[in-house]
Amino acid sequence: MAHKHQSDLYKFHRPRINLRETPNPLKEESKACLRRLALYRSKPPKLKFPRSRCAAVLVALFVGRMGDLYVVLSRRSASLRSFPGDTSLPGGKVEPQDRTIEDTARREAFEEIGLPMDRHKAPLLCVLEPFMARDQLIVTPVVVLILDNTLRPILNRSEVTSLFSHPLAAFLSSESPFPHDPETTELPYHSYDDINWRWGRYSQSGEKERKIRMHRFLTGREAGGVKPVFGLTAAILIEVATIGYAQEPEFEVEAPDQPSQFERIVCAMKYTEHFREAQREEGLDPDKVPDPAKFRDHSRRRSNRRRRIRSRL
Repeated sequence: MAHKHQSDLYKFHRPRINLRETPNPLKEESKACLRRLALYRSKPPKLKFPRSRCAAVLVALFVGRMGDLYVVLSRRSASLRSFPGDTSLPGGKVEPQDRTIEDTARREAFEEIGLPMDRHKAPLLCVLEPFMARDQLIVTPVVVLILDNTLRPILNRSEVTSLFSHPLAAFLSSESPFPHDPETTELPYHSYDDINWRWGRYSQSGEKERKIRMHRFLTGREAGGVKPVFGLTAAILIEVATIGYAQEPEFEVEAPDQPSQFERIVCAMKYTEHFREAQREEGLDPDKVPDPAKFRDHSRRRSNRRRRIRSRL
């Protein structure tokens, strides 16, 4: 069976959201955050990704009682083979029936936590540029706003143990949003590790090894066994918060000379065998993937686009 053209995955309807319809009144900063996210438009990928290596996660936001924005997070089942017990966003790989990457994110959220696929109850805000997940999958975040506060989760217990929420703005801060929690006073709310990038010397021999910064945020539920928000999930939520609140985090997001997400994607497609095999199976030529070094300034271009959004409000 021929695979659907990869670019079809990245076609979306333009969202129209009435912010007066939210279940709880919004703070002004929350209104501005949602407007910026709704204005954000990621550029279509410059390369054709192999569909079998594409995945999506749903960043489901909702309005709290005091008008702040929260994101829905899940605790993965301890019986899963990959990342058991981790704190994550609902998501998974593209399936043959998915017409767009938005369909993938919504389907996975429905299957994992029972979030209805009705786009009126959770309209699309934006789709971010893709992230590289440990050289295995190209993961695209899809951001929606839950407008129906009567929704109740239906957990697929084989995949998800529990659900909880976290303030979106807290992913820009070094200070805990739970200042009176004994667990968060003994440990730093935010921390990070810089890990070696596997393909850090692809462009020329003798190049200094490059690092990727992996962030960690406490959830305030660690005493109950919930793991911190870490790695890819943390990176995605930092990006969503940075776009929405139009401010940089209080900490350095990237390690010095850190490869951009797109540079990492291109590198995986060019050098990783499972990506090369997937491309060949879908009629793509991995030998035509460009030199990843051409995309070393991709993060800077993304930052410039965020600044243009700020100037429009």
